[in-house]
Amino acid sequence: MYMQRILIVEDDEAIANLLYMDLSDEGFLCSCASDGKIAADMLENESFDLILLDIMLPEIDGYELLEYIKPMDIPVIFLTAKSSVKDRIQGLKMGADDYITKPFQSGEVTARIEAVLRRYGRKSNELSFADVTLHLESRKVYQGGKEMELTVKEFDLLAELIQNKNVAQYRSRLYEKVWKEPFAGDTRTLDTHIQRLRKKLGWEDYIKTVFRIGYRLEG
Repeated sequence: MYMQRILIVEDDEAIANLLYMDLSDEGFLCSCASDGKIAADMLENESFDLILLDIMLPEIDGYELLEYIKPMDIPVIFLTAKSSVKDRIQGLKMGADDYITKPFQSGEVTARIEAVLRRYGRKSNELSFADVTLHLESRKVYQGGKEMELTVKEFDLLAELIQNKNVAQYRSRLYEKVWKEPFAGDTRTLDTHIQRLRKKLGWEDYIKTVFRIGYRLEG
């Protein structure tokens, strides 16, 4: 099972720990470096899919480290307190793929990472939630490392729920996305598939019914 690897280069321990926890919760495999020299050494020995890079770092600053990273073809997002337009322009002109200023929202960081990975064609072919992993190409599902048997529609429905976790999904939208036909108002087919998913995965506490709307995968 491949997890996309992110290197967090940040000398503020509290910020580094926050990013590590938030991104790990989103399914990324994270490593941290507290200065530019440590980061350069790690890049010599390990491979990463993306780097979150502070600019004001001990030993080797972010600008210098970016020059070192460029030949490696690894996307870089600057994450820095340098918030002026001039600083942003400099960072982007030097080759950073995005520029996020502190303070930031963790959800924004995740969204920016996913956008950059999509541009690089490195979007994961897996979806994960709780103890379940979906392999989108092979269409296999594993729970706790054990392969599960799902129907085609159950798989597609589960993928939709995971991709939109913690967001209420209207029955009509779920039906049209999974069954690829207009929703005629009869919810029995969708409701039956939701019940089967809950039972097969033991997800009664995760797949919530949202009154008069539809369903939400919560966790």
